Amino acid sequence: MKNYVLSFLASVGMFTSFAQEYSCQHAKSTQSNVYNKSGLLSPHEINLTEKYDVYYYKLDVNVERTSEDIDGTVEMRAKVRNSSMDTILFELHPFLTITDIRLNGSTIAFDRVNTAVIVKTNLAAGTDFKLEIDYGGTPPNSGTDPNSGGAMSNETSPYWGGQVTWTLSEPFYAYEWFPCKQSLRDKIDSVDIWVTTDISNKVGSNGLLANITDMGNGKHRYEWKNRYPIDYYLISIAVSDYQEYSYYVHWPEDYNDSMLVQNYLYNNQYILNFYKTKIDNTGNYILALSQKFGKYPFWNEKYGHAMGEFGGGMEHQTMTTLIDFGKSLVVHELAHQWFGDLVTCSSWADIWVNEGFAAYAEYLMEEGNPTNAASLLTDLHDAVMQQPGGSVWVEDSLNMSRIFSGRLTYNKGGAIIHTMRHIINNDSLFYAGLQNYLDTYKYGTASGLELQAIMETTSGVSLTNFMQEWYFGEGYPTYSARWNQINDQLFIELSQTTSTPSVTPLFTTPVEFQFTRDLGDTIIRMNINNSTQFLQIPIQGVVTNLSKIDPKNYIINDIGTITHDPSLSVASEVKTDSEIKIYPNPTDGPLNIEFPTSGNYTIKVVNAEGKLVETYTLNNTNKAFIQLVDKGWCMLQIEDVDQRIITRKIIKR
Repeated sequence: MKNYVLSFLASVGMFTSFAQEYSCQHAKSTQSNVYNKSGLLSPHEINLTEKYDVYYYKLDVNVERTSEDIDGTVEMRAKVRNSSMDTILFELHPFLTITDIRLNGSTIAFDRVNTAVIVKTNLAAGTDFKLEIDYGGTPPNSGTDPNSGGAMSNETSPYWGGQVTWTLSEPFYAYEWFPCKQSLRDKIDSVDIWVTTDISNKVGSNGLLANITDMGNGKHRYEWKNRYPIDYYLISIAVSDYQEYSYYVHWPEDYNDSMLVQNYLYNNQYILNFYKTKIDNTGNYILALSQKFGKYPFWNEKYGHAMGEFGGGMEHQTMTTLIDFGKSLVVHELAHQWFGDLVTCSSWADIWVNEGFAAYAEYLMEEGNPTNAASLLTDLHDAVMQQPGGSVWVEDSLNMSRIFSGRLTYNKGGAIIHTMRHIINNDSLFYAGLQNYLDTYKYGTASGLELQAIMETTSGVSLTNFMQEWYFGEGYPTYSARWNQINDQLFIELSQTTSTPSVTPLFTTPVEFQFTRDLGDTIIRMNINNSTQFLQIPIQGVVTNLSKIDPKNYIINDIGTITHDPSLSVASEVKTDSEIKIYPNPTDGPLNIEFPTSGNYTIKVVNAEGKLVETYTLNNTNKAFIQLVDKGWCMLQIEDVDQRIITRKIIKR
């Protein structure tokens, strides 16, 4: 799968790091729905984990660069939430043996069922408790468990000779190397990571290196402390006989205020000279993205890199694990420190708020070179349009290959942010909205709809159609245009077809036209509300050509025909079929649905995590009256008698 993914993505001209990150995270899995097939928690077991809140981990483990073996003790401190709790449940892969569990210092009995570790107890609401788990063994890999995510790996670089052991837990594989609770919404306030290893090794991890303790037996212990909230899958270690190359970046507003940029490279005498210039550029990227998104969020600790032997990078908080220092890869993983680490997707269905913005940051770093930027967007759009459908929003949030789809999550996810920027049509408000989003949800989690709400509040621009068409919708438009000039009046008729009309019959994104004229090129913007749209505007000079539709690549689109039509002069009235009416929206009660004609319909209600929760079947009717059960927001999907999707609508409750 790794070779296939890399060759496919390279063939469609994607951003480099899309291919690299996608392959590195997921090449070791051959299952389409790993989460279900790995025997992870049942809904009942997941509910048990939500009865407590983890606020601290201490990992005190032994790891070498020569194997995947791990052993030691993990301490978990947590608080019981709103009701008493008779069961503490956490996860650990069955390949790893538990020798003892202590609750508040006393050994306690436990059971293991597949990946679940179950401790029976009796704790009142609001009670703090401490678990210490002594464990060890060899974590699974694709050779020992076909459902493994390969969370701990050991390989030797064929280029630099470095042997390295590293972890990579995204999206739900932290349990393969340490006992933990895997819940995106339960960020851990503080983590200490102690790794004892041979004295020839260095250990890269999260936060600041507080101490290196000589154990007196040919080993030393690297003691890292992370004091920013962190999600479970962003905790990491990387062990090798690294050499360190570090420097400080200074904030322009206060030259005396600096931050460490710490890099662990394979121990090869040539590697630093080979990568030094690229590594030094990381400081420039930190400052540039801080201007776009707000000051680097973990500046009291560090940013850095630890090399690992896989096909890309992974944005472990404050210390990315990566294979090399290509610009797009470094920028992508760095941008994740804001989008993914500071604010994390609240479910894997909303991975866009992580990956889409990290992908778009690659474009932002090329904006100063218009030729590179334009080429990058063109390649990106071409990659998306290799297939007609697919949404950025992930319908199956347990399907790892879909979560990290290169075409949809990365390429389309990054491209539609450029579309949103175009719709807002004011860069000051666009970037203010992004910073407001990060400030509002910092050190927490958020969904695509929560991002939408912040951007709307900041910009004053509705993004309802944008989300409906580009995020939850599918496909892309193909535009054709006719134009004509009569005296000082310019007439433009734009028509569009869509690649998945059964899901998204119309894209209402404003479209720009670049006209060539004797007074110089001009760009005209047209608002869209029908599949055929007409515009008449006054214009100076003589127009000689409609040279481009969407000249700045704001929209994923294909072009049909562009025609100068001397007969075009007066707009014809455009008539469209009646739409399905769904109201009220938002609603705190029943929902009314009216169809243009009577027929047989199926209404499916899908919740925010992409799970089907309700189904209604309608026979020979043009009206429906349904009562939604769950609170929050959901997607209404309406299908006809042949199970073709007629429409999708987001309902806020």
